[in-house]
Amino acid sequence: MDADIFALLAQDGVTNGAIYALLALALVLVFAVTRIIFIPQGEFLAWGALTMAALEAGHYPGTVWLLLGAGVITFAADLMGGAAARRRLGQSALWNLAYPVAVAAILYFMPLPELPQLVRVLVVLAIVVPLGPMIYRVAFQPVAEAPVLVLLIVSVALHLLMVGVGLLIFGPEGSRTLPFSEAQLAVGTLTLSGHTLVVLVASVALIVGLYLYFGRTLGGKALMATAINRNGARLMGISPALAGRQTFFFAALIGALSGLLVAPLTTVYYDSGFLIGLKGFVAAIIGGLASYPLAAGGAVLVGLLESFSSFWASAFKDVLVFTLIIPVLMLRSLNSHHVEEEE
Repeated sequence: MDADIFALLAQDGVTNGAIYALLALALVLVFAVTRIIFIPQGEFLAWGALTMAALEAGHYPGTVWLLLGAGVITFAADLMGGAAARRRLGQSALWNLAYPVAVAAILYFMPLPELPQLVRVLVVLAIVVPLGPMIYRVAFQPVAEAPVLVLLIVSVALHLLMVGVGLLIFGPEGSRTLPFSEAQLAVGTLTLSGHTLVVLVASVALIVGLYLYFGRTLGGKALMATAINRNGARLMGISPALAGRQTFFFAALIGALSGLLVAPLTTVYYDSGFLIGLKGFVAAIIGGLASYPLAAGGAVLVGLLESFSSFWASAFKDVLVFTLIIPVLMLRSLNSHHVEEEE
C-alpha cells in the first residue's frame, strides 16, 4: 500500500461513513424517543434509491401504489381508533387519503423522462417520506407502551414485510442512479469526485439542520423532552403518539436521502438496505443508542474499517465490521449497572 492507495481508501471510507452516520443518527433518534430498535431503517434507503432509479428510467414508480395503500390502511386505523383518533379524522383524511391521491395524479401527468434531477429528488421525498409516520401509526402506535422486546419483535416482523413488499414492487434486479455531480477535483495526487463532495456536504448539512431543529425549535425540544422522560413529557402536554410520528418522519427523510446519496456509488437491490442499515446500527451501538456525536464518530470508524478491510481481506470485510460490535458491547456491559426493565 502506498500513499495514493491509502488516500483513496480513506476517501471511500469517509464517504461511506458519512452515509452510515445519517442512518446511525436516525436509529439513535428513533430509539431515544420511542424505545424502538428500528430494524427496517435501511428499507427507506432502498426504496428511495430504487424510486429515483425508476424516475430516471421514465417509469411510474411502484412506491406510489404503496403510498396509496398505506394511506388507506392508516386512515382505517384512525377510523377504528379511540375518540382522540376520531376527532382528527378530517386531518387524517387530508394526509392519508387526499395527499397520496394528489401525488399519484400529479406524477401521472408529469413528463418523467424530462424531469430535472432536483425535481426527481423532491418527488422521491414526497413519495417515500410520508410512509414513515404511516408505518408508525399502523405498526407501532398501538403497542407503544409495550416492553422493548415486544417492540423489537414488531420491528423484525415489519422488516420482513417491507423486504417482501420491496421485492414485489421493484423486482430482483438492482439499479444504479446518476451522480449528482460529474465534476472532478484534483487534490495533490488524489482525485475527488463531485458526488463524493455532495455526499459529505449533504450529510454535514443534514446533521447541522437536525441539531438546530432540536436545539432551537419548539417541536424539536418537545421531541428531546420525550426522549429524556416520556411520562414527564406527557404530563407537560406533549403527545407521545405525535412525537413518534414526527420521529418516524425524520427517520424516513434521513433514509430516503441516504438512498439518493448511496445509489450513484453502488448498485442497490430491494434488500440492500438491510446490510447498509446494519452498519449504521453498529455505529449507533458505539454511541450507546443515546449519543449522537459518538454514533457519528462510530459511523466514520465503520466506514474506514470497511474500506481498508476491502483492500487487505475483501472476503471478510463485513465480518470485520460486524465483529467491531463485540468489544463495544463487552465494554459497555462491564461499565453499566443493572436496570430493571420498565413495566
